[in-house]
Amino acid sequence: MEGKARFIFPVVITAIIVFVVSAVVTVTNIGFSADFVPRWLKAFIIGWPVAAVTAFVAIPYARRLTASIERLIG
Repeated sequence: MEGKARFIFPVVITAIIVFVVSAVVTVTNIGFSADFVPRWLKAFIIGWPVAAVTAFVAIPYARRLTASIERLIG
């Protein structure tokens, strides 16, 4: 990925992943209670920036690890 896409993609993909995962974890912890939506959104709002920053830090390492694994199995 080049240009702006390399910055936009991690933000978008982490938003999607955290949206789904925070919903699953919230429903697992509290069920579909009356306060499900506010708790879910709070978890999403806290989790998304953490995931986005983690993605920016982890992507170079993940690429190198992926290349190493590919060489081993290729």
